[in-house]
Amino acid sequence: MLGSTWLSGTPRRGRTVRGLLSVGAAAALVLTGCGDKTANDPETPGGGGLSIQPLMQIDAAGKEVPAADTAAAADPAGKGSATCPPTTTVAMAGALTGPDAALGINMVNGVKLALDQHNKANKGCQIQLKEFDTEGDPQKASQVIPQIVNDPSVLGLVGPGFSGETKATGQILSDAGLVAVTSSATNATLTENGWKTFFRGLANDDVQGPSVAKYLVDNAGYKKVCVIQDNTDYGVGLAASITTGLGAAADPACAASIKKGDKDFSATVTKISQAQPDAIFYSGYYAEAAPLVQQLRSGGVDATFVSADGTNDPQFVSQAGGSSEGAVLSCPCGPAPGEFAQAYEELNGQAPGVYSVEAYDLATILAAGIDAGKLTRPDLLEFVRGYSGDGLARHYQWNANGELSSALIWVYEVG
Repeated sequence: MLGSTWLSGTPRRGRTVRGLLSVGAAAALVLTGCGDKTANDPETPGGGGLSIQPLMQIDAAGKEVPAADTAAAADPAGKGSATCPPTTTVAMAGALTGPDAALGINMVNGVKLALDQHNKANKGCQIQLKEFDTEGDPQKASQVIPQIVNDPSVLGLVGPGFSGETKATGQILSDAGLVAVTSSATNATLTENGWKTFFRGLANDDVQGPSVAKYLVDNAGYKKVCVIQDNTDYGVGLAASITTGLGAAADPACAASIKKGDKDFSATVTKISQAQPDAIFYSGYYAEAAPLVQQLRSGGVDATFVSADGTNDPQFVSQAGGSSEGAVLSCPCGPAPGEFAQAYEELNGQAPGVYSVEAYDLATILAAGIDAGKLTRPDLLEFVRGYSGDGLARHYQWNANGELSSALIWVYEVG
């Protein structure tokens, strides 16, 4: 819970809340947020020795709740006695190149770790991984996903990664009967399409938006927030949810929209500067968030910069440099536990990032189904549909439309 010192007056950039994380929660986590890539010089991109630090997990009321106990998390190794055909394959689809590639790489590396641990323990069942690069683009994904469904060796998919590409391809996957477990697509409307094979492994934006809004208003004490959104399905959906949740604190006079790929935000900076808000909520991805926050700081705007899971990646810190300091970042993703982080880095040569833990958990669930003899697409789909078990990030159990039966949000800070 935030302390009264930080709550007094108007919260501004540079007032850290990291020290207020409960000791019990901190001991169980790697204090690097979703990753630990840092910067060196606060005046240049990639500078400052900064990293993303977990503050607390919050519920729908924006109040702190204890972190999950990872002791009961499913182990990808299983019993070590599984057998399966040598062609048994799991696919991953997401942005592996392009401006938001770090997010997809975080995911595929989590899948790699789960399957590596499974295969080392199960000599009779070597699950293969096939990676498919969508660049996070719906049009590209519409070309890639048919390749996956037409490959009979693929029993399950971790992905797609982004909401837009999921929206464009969900029906294809459903028609093919291929189970698709996403570690990152959070647009709330995705589960309203009647798809039979889509399962979301984290909270959606209609959970994240109100939770974070309550946290900002009731816990952090913000009175005036400017909401900026990009034009992606993710950005638009989350902005609507956060604006509704903020209520009177969301000032419509300083709401702004940008386009994915924009780099010049001078008009937006002028608008925000004139409004003099307590905080800015940016609904979009790190590729635009980094230059946006730099230009806000250069333009004299010192209001707290708040964003969500699309920004919550070490690349935001690396690209924004010292301008990222004090940013508050929410995410339905959980921090990386210590042993997981060590194993992940040993295998992949880099620290885990946003969605790495979720991708690992979801690949573990697919592997558990394969180990249980679910070696056809219909059988593996039914296994996931009826699954209930703990992972490193949370408990996984889905309702009829593919939403988790229970989901919470994490709050992080750059410091």
